[in-house]
Amino acid sequence: MNSQSAGKSSDLVGMTPQRLHAELLSQEEIKAYLQGALHDGTFSQNHRYRISQKGTEWLEVLRKMFGRLGHRSWIYKEGKQREVHVIETLADFLDFSFDPLTLHDGNARAAYIRGFFDAEGGMPHHREARFYIQLCQKDKKKMRTLKLMLQNLGVACGEIHNPSKRVDPEYWRLYIAAASHRDFARIIGSWHPKKQKILEERKMI
Repeated sequence: MNSQSAGKSSDLVGMTPQRLHAELLSQEEIKAYLQGALHDGTFSQNHRYRISQKGTEWLEVLRKMFGRLGHRSWIYKEGKQREVHVIETLADFLDFSFDPLTLHDGNARAAYIRGFFDAEGGMPHHREARFYIQLCQKDKKKMRTLKLMLQNLGVACGEIHNPSKRVDPEYWRLYIAAASHRDFARIIGSWHPKKQKILEERKMI
C-alpha cells in the first residue's frame, strides 16, 4: 500500500465491525452506510442534508466518510443552551427515497443496515439490563425491507410490531432474535462509537 492510500484509509481504521482494513471499504459501502444514516436526517430550506445528535462523536465519523467520497460537510452546535450538534452537507448522492434493494453487494447491504442501526437502532445502556437489539421506524414498508435484508444476510428477526397504538399507531419496531445477536454484531455491527462500545462490553464482538 502506498503512502497516499495509507493516508486516505487511516481515518477509518478500526471502524468496521469485522475489523477489516479500512482500504478494503468500497465507495459503494460508504455511500450505502450514509444512505442508511440519513434516516435520522432532514432536508433544510437552504438545500442541505442535516443529521443531528447529542455530542459529536458519531458526526465526526460521518464527516470523515463524506470526506472519503470527496464531499464537504461541517458540524456545529445548534443553539447556545442545547447539547445538540448538527452535521450538514450538500452531498448530491443522498436521497430520502433511496431503495436499498438496489444494492446488489452483500457488504453494501450490510453497510446500509449498519447506518440505519446507528441512526435509528437501540440497545440497553446499562450492563444489568437484559440485552436486546432493535430497529425502529415509522415507515412499515421500509421495516419489511430491512427484515428481508437481514434474513438474507443470515440474521434472524422477530415480528415487526407497534409497541403502542395509543402512543403512536405509525411507529414500528423490529427486534433481532436473541440467537442472532452475535450474528448481527459480526455481520452488521456499528460505526457509532457509543454503540460499538456497548457491543464490545456485552462481548458481542
